[in-house]
Amino acid sequence: MPAAETLDWLARLVSFDTTSRNSNLALIAEMEVFLAAHGVPFERVEDETLGKASLFATIGPAEEKGIVLSGHTDTVPVDGQAWTSDPFTLTARDGRLYARGTCDMKGFVATCLAMVPRMTARALKKPIHLAFSYDEEIGCLGVRPLLRRLAARGFRAEGCIVGEPTSMQVVIAHKSKYSLRTHVHGRCGHSSRAPELANAVEAGAQVAVKVHQLAARLSAEGRRDNLFDIPHSTAQVGVFHGGTALNIVPELAVLEWEVRALPDDDADAMVAEIKRYACEEILPQLQAKAPEADIRFEQTSSIPGLSTAEDAPITTLAKAWAGRNDHAKVAYGTEGGLFVDIAQIPTIVCGPGSIAQAHQADEYVEASQLEACEAFLERVIDYCA
Repeated sequence: MPAAETLDWLARLVSFDTTSRNSNLALIAEMEVFLAAHGVPFERVEDETLGKASLFATIGPAEEKGIVLSGHTDTVPVDGQAWTSDPFTLTARDGRLYARGTCDMKGFVATCLAMVPRMTARALKKPIHLAFSYDEEIGCLGVRPLLRRLAARGFRAEGCIVGEPTSMQVVIAHKSKYSLRTHVHGRCGHSSRAPELANAVEAGAQVAVKVHQLAARLSAEGRRDNLFDIPHSTAQVGVFHGGTALNIVPELAVLEWEVRALPDDDADAMVAEIKRYACEEILPQLQAKAPEADIRFEQTSSIPGLSTAEDAPITTLAKAWAGRNDHAKVAYGTEGGLFVDIAQIPTIVCGPGSIAQAHQADEYVEASQLEACEAFLERVIDYCA
């Protein structure tokens, strides 16, 4: 079983409902009290509402280049999910630890915090930094102001470990993600006059079909990287709504869609292709019937991809810490690309649990995964000492 300190921290962390719609300040305050008791300097980076905050702490000589351990404190909702135990109470069954966030990714955060006394007890020659963010689940929002602050003061590190669930396998790359909301405005009226009016739902459907055609082309002809579980870039429409009644030609339609691109693919070009089709092919048809018609695009999130070399120093170190020589690439996004893009910190992803258990009812992390994470962090401490 994992150390008692790890289990205690995990139980404490999951007891806070830090669904992204909620504040995480009570959880952050709990961490701050603990860090202060161990003489660890830290700072908050709050959001504009002062209702959420990231936390950055340093153990060891801050003037040296060290290792960043990164995790997010927010979780996805439990709404509508059929849990067999309280999602905010840690429950152990058959070698698994159940609660919201155990896998994604409070298990990693708990293990990091449990290791703090061991970090402070060693005479570290290189610092270990803890970077805990908010709102990762809704677009990696919280880590950005933290990284901008670090970059502004010239912060440097040898590398960063983002502890998303990878079953403790070293992940060197993930796809970028662009999420967009498209608003289609037409002209409404009685459906008997449909040929004279501008149907926003039908226009939106044409945009959705174009996204589908892009996805099909990427699947059939797109560049391949077989280290990814889905070896090509993808696109899909996830939300589409509009209209009020069958006998009313709809004036408004909204669709939400995304592109997930391999690190070396041009996601901007894919998005531009959809926008160009909508504005040059569909919009003129609408405006021929309704000059006031419009198609507007809103970017709801943008997460850069991650691509770290197989032989990069941080990759080699992480494999040694994980006690394995393999590596992988994943389709889901993380904060890793932002550590590289904003703060120029070489980054890999490695953490306890499987992504297959994330975001669902009865989310769990295997106890053995937390043990493996403890062993990983022990080696990080040894390296920095």
